[in-house]
Amino acid sequence: MKVVIIGGVAGGATAAARIRRLDEHAEITVFERSGFISYANCGLPYHISGVIENPEDLTLQTPEGFFSRFNVNVKTLHEVTAINIDRKSVSVKNLETGESFEESYDKLVLSPGAKPVKPDIVGTESEKLFTLRTVEDTFRIKDFIDKNKLKSAVMVGGGFIGLEVAENLRELGMDVTIVQWPAQLMNNFDGDMASFIHAEMRKHGVKLALGYIAEGFEEKDCGITVHLEGGASLHADMAVLAIGVAPESTLAKEAGIKLGMKGSILVNDRMETSVPDIYAVGDAIQIKNFVSGEDALISLAGPANKQGRIAADNICGGDSRYLGSPASSVLKVFDMTAASTGINETTARNLGLDVDKVILSPMSHSGYYPGGKVMTIKVVFEKETYRLLGAQIVGYEGVDKRIDVIATAIFAGLKATDLKDLDLAYAPPYSSAKDPVNMAGFMIDNISKGILKQWHIEDDAKLPRDGSVTLLDTRTVGEFRRGHIDGFKNIPVDELRERIDELEKGKPVYVNCQSGVRSYIACRILEGYGFEAYNFSGGFRFYDAVMNDRELIEKSYDCGMDA
Repeated sequence: MKVVIIGGVAGGATAAARIRRLDEHAEITVFERSGFISYANCGLPYHISGVIENPEDLTLQTPEGFFSRFNVNVKTLHEVTAINIDRKSVSVKNLETGESFEESYDKLVLSPGAKPVKPDIVGTESEKLFTLRTVEDTFRIKDFIDKNKLKSAVMVGGGFIGLEVAENLRELGMDVTIVQWPAQLMNNFDGDMASFIHAEMRKHGVKLALGYIAEGFEEKDCGITVHLEGGASLHADMAVLAIGVAPESTLAKEAGIKLGMKGSILVNDRMETSVPDIYAVGDAIQIKNFVSGEDALISLAGPANKQGRIAADNICGGDSRYLGSPASSVLKVFDMTAASTGINETTARNLGLDVDKVILSPMSHSGYYPGGKVMTIKVVFEKETYRLLGAQIVGYEGVDKRIDVIATAIFAGLKATDLKDLDLAYAPPYSSAKDPVNMAGFMIDNISKGILKQWHIEDDAKLPRDGSVTLLDTRTVGEFRRGHIDGFKNIPVDELRERIDELEKGKPVYVNCQSGVRSYIACRILEGYGFEAYNFSGGFRFYDAVMNDRELIEKSYDCGMDA
């Protein structure tokens, strides 16, 4: 059996290695357009700042190493220019010599990846405007910065690459501004949870121009000017464009292989395309979101590696199936970690789902053990069925552990209420006897039993301030004086029983505290005295972070992005 693989990064390299493990005698050839194979896309920004010092550390394998270990013939700087379905061959051009030739195949794997989106606007061909997708892109950016001693940059795009590049440019001491439409970073997070990411970026000196669209680039004054919609502009020594990626499906389209959303390659759950003996994997393909069941493009290394393995299994006579992806991801944001899995609240509501959520701020480990840090967790679930839809977590320690637990629960089909029953590892330096994931489950279980009734930040503007309801803050007097929600009366939770007569019977009580714990206790006290009580989801800490962020975003509109 002769197998040809187009693309030698995550999906393609995985497929090649797996095929060899299953078939010692298969003839395997990988064509890679760039000069590197099996390189770590996710590590590229960290070479720019020198966190990853040795450029060789960016490549997990070399052509020589791949041949030595797996007997796979890897040809870098070889571009496949056409797929000849009728002849079961591919046309190849050697980019070093200019030579062109044909290579036949019995099975073909397409792993061409994705390409950075470049909008059709003026100035995108500027030599001072960069994209980051390959090792060569990384070297170009790093060399340009080092040779010209650059001091400033504009980052257009606020997704994974945008934030990672911005962080690494700041580590070099550069002045960095991120331009992003819509008015939040990281669209896999809801806007309220993104507030914490925004705060961390601002804390480390990154300026945020949120809600702006770049409409052109212009080289001038020894740098580049980014013109923004509405007349504003930003000037810097360089700019990086990272507004997303598009499937690299040109070869498939020209060969007549069926395409899906945004020009992606259509595959079934065996990774087979519409043409027999041709498979496709990675960022170029359309898959299913595991939670919503909707068609999706998910450009993450984990799914690509799994798809490569599945394609290899089926090429070698197996019957492996891809179940879709919940798009689990984690991101380093300076000192913070931000992670998500499944779908967020915004996506769920756009799909027409009737959803609810809990927001909590537990410690990363036992409070009595030194060094614990607060994390913020948002778990989204479907009302009535309590189907677990997704979660977002921001914090400093233990975030990745908790998101992986919830991702596993989603994959296993557990309900949101089942999170309370998970038996998770505990020792004081690592967790609490009631792990944060368990705590989320306890809250959702209380909701299912009618023990906990909530109100959310979006309800604040609708709460009447005319005395028809009681607005109660149960924090200490000192906490209340340092900041509170407008219209709330302060009775510390430890004084509530003695001062219960200060509250008018028959009126619903909307309660908040710093994190939601004391206000929940207050709600139970109030319910015991015959009141109808609602607990604020997330607490004043959450409220303050979100409202401050919204104010700063609005300020950037008014004063030329000084936020």
